[in-house]
Amino acid sequence: MAQAAMTASDSFWRNLRDEAQRAAAADPVFGNAIAGAILAHADFAAALADLIGRRLGGRVAERERFAAFSRDALRGQPDLIEAASHDLQAIKLRDPAIAGLLPPLLHFKGYVALQAWRVSHWLWRHDQRDAALLFQNEASNVLQVSIHPAAQIGSAVYLDHATGIVIGANVVIGDEVTILQNVSIGRRGELPARSPCIGRRVYIGAGATILGDISIGDLAKIGAGTVLTSDVPRGCTAVGNPARLANCPEPASVA
Repeated sequence: MAQAAMTASDSFWRNLRDEAQRAAAADPVFGNAIAGAILAHADFAAALADLIGRRLGGRVAERERFAAFSRDALRGQPDLIEAASHDLQAIKLRDPAIAGLLPPLLHFKGYVALQAWRVSHWLWRHDQRDAALLFQNEASNVLQVSIHPAAQIGSAVYLDHATGIVIGANVVIGDEVTILQNVSIGRRGELPARSPCIGRRVYIGAGATILGDISIGDLAKIGAGTVLTSDVPRGCTAVGNPARLANCPEPASVA
């Protein structure tokens, strides 16, 4: 299994480098930036750590500090690299305006914010709480995405447009979820405070607010501007404020 994951990771990196080399050859001016961001690195982990450092840090020392934390996390938990590759490929699959891996890697702040969260989550679990919260704060300031390090997020997740996204502590988000801009997900204030649990392949539209100890089933859709404080069954669509359910599958068809 580990060998298969390594082979997939190596193949992903080769494909990304090939794309970078073609882009650099097509545009020599842009090629300098590509060389520094991709071609100068030995593997995807090194390129990703450098990218996080450059996007979060202002001064050179800050950039290197964020990059060093990122390298530690990526080396300490190699499956973070696999998750990061799945996140990038998810953008290519779901965004009809994207034809390759390079543009979202270099230019999509939602992608960088999600990878910065993955590092912060690793730091949080390794009792480096101050460093973890620093990552959250800088991602919020620079990228307008605030994800608490104690949240749990699967892979192949796409933060589309990624301005004004807030995900609170202890929120659980499954694989293949798409979240648009200005979405807030967190606790409702009840005691004990609990946060939403969101299943696989859920779509969350722009401006949605999801609060409290609720569960959103796999394949559900949350409409733009929806305010949601109750459960959504598998495959249903929730719309409005207060939310109402629509397009739910027939009970017989629910697995």
